[in-house]
Amino acid sequence: MSNIEKNPKAALYCRLSEEDHNKTFPGQDSLSIRNQKSMLKQYALEHQWEIYDIYSDDDYTGADRKRPEFNRLLRDAREHRFDIILCKTQSRFTRELELVEKYIHGLFPLWGIRFISIVDNADTADKANKKSRQINGLINEWYLEDMSDNIKCVLTDRRKKGYHIGSFALYGYRKDPDIRGHLLIDEEAASVVRRIFLLFSQGYGKTAIAKQLNELGIPNPTEYKRLQGLRYRQPKKSCSALWNYSTISRILKNEIYIGNMVQGKYESISYKTKENHPRPKEQWYIVKNTHEPVIDMELWNNVQNILNQNTHPFSNGTIGIFAGKTHCMYCGCTMRSVKHKSGRRYLKCPTHALSSNACIGAFLSSEKLEKALLKELQALTDQGLDRDFFLRNLPQNSSIQDNILYQLKTTEKDLFACQKKLKEHSEVIRQLYLDRAKGILSETDFLSLSKDFAVRRQMLEQQIRQHTEQLKYLKNSITCDYPTQQYENQYTEKLLHPAQLNRLLMDIMIKDIKIGRREPAANEIPIEIHWNF
Repeated sequence: MSNIEKNPKAALYCRLSEEDHNKTFPGQDSLSIRNQKSMLKQYALEHQWEIYDIYSDDDYTGADRKRPEFNRLLRDAREHRFDIILCKTQSRFTRELELVEKYIHGLFPLWGIRFISIVDNADTADKANKKSRQINGLINEWYLEDMSDNIKCVLTDRRKKGYHIGSFALYGYRKDPDIRGHLLIDEEAASVVRRIFLLFSQGYGKTAIAKQLNELGIPNPTEYKRLQGLRYRQPKKSCSALWNYSTISRILKNEIYIGNMVQGKYESISYKTKENHPRPKEQWYIVKNTHEPVIDMELWNNVQNILNQNTHPFSNGTIGIFAGKTHCMYCGCTMRSVKHKSGRRYLKCPTHALSSNACIGAFLSSEKLEKALLKELQALTDQGLDRDFFLRNLPQNSSIQDNILYQLKTTEKDLFACQKKLKEHSEVIRQLYLDRAKGILSETDFLSLSKDFAVRRQMLEQQIRQHTEQLKYLKNSITCDYPTQQYENQYTEKLLHPAQLNRLLMDIMIKDIKIGRREPAANEIPIEIHWNF
């Protein structure tokens, strides 16, 4: 007698996709979730199944593969900690046809797991209703796609009309409780925004403004939202609640503060993922005079003029030779390049600039660091550093050739990445053919799935052709500038003893540089160089 016949264990899975406002306390199960649990418990009791555990994802869509309880359910199923997965409907488990085939029709039977959804009568123990399960999966997939298109259409229309559609208002505003899509000034935060604009117009730098706000203990926009009790999720991992250069810069450039609604800066890649990519500025939705401004036009124009007139160390578009390579020895933060009024450039720890209590702060002139690196390179060369390494990897003697080599290196990486993705897509399509031949996939399901992957494969093939043509052009451009054999010794010597550093040289030679701060009794600033060889 099988284990299921003796003492079957059932895992109950519940999911609610939309925000539930009927919760009495934060973290409490929604009414819909409680109803699902009650239904599933009753069903398990009627069939005399032991309940192993209840897995509940509240406020997650059926297309979200990162649902925490969903993934815990799959891990436990793989280890066969239960015999049955019980859901209200198949769509509660997933709305993606791909996951229906992968788990319900593929892995669950291999793991000895029976899948049942009560309302739509899906049961993997009944082979006769496999087609209905596949149809349910296909309908749910269409539902996701249609819903995504409909939502995009509605949101685009609202953006064009100047309605705010975000989950949270911009720092300095709050959502109007009476008029949907309208913003009201949040005076507490707006006063900070006005302070930022005023300080900048008076000549304070962005870092200096951030430091002043931090010293006053004013919470940054992210922390402010949390203190207001908003369920705000930081899009990227943040290691600090401090104001910083980037936050000040974004505020100073945001037109929403003069009463214009600016939206559509990003768009989703697909309804199957939450990943977004930026859109060109000419495609943004900008509607003027939709709400009360925080900043008057005179102050705004003054600030924008200052921003446009500001000079930067690398205003010609080139990358600084130490960009991303130098880090503070004390806090690990990437050091920033600043330009003194004398014209000399310095590297300093931005954490110390934001709050003197956070880090004692590393500081060193770019000129001294370059001299230290050249001196260390000379010492390594004198000790017999592998000359072949330089012949294979170092750039040539002209800045034009430096740029070509850098493009060559980047294009090769992009080509490799596309080739890898193409191989993965080809394998998926091959697996779909096998599943179709084995009868796991119906003809309709196979055509639907393979069409999507075929389109992606065509795009990758086009990118590979473009990268290949670019590589051919770059290689032809660089070959004619290579030194001839008769100058090899002289050329090699120049590589091993460079007069100055450049960006590509840094990328090839240096992995990381840690910089400290001069102590009173010391003569030199501590520098740790981590080489790539």
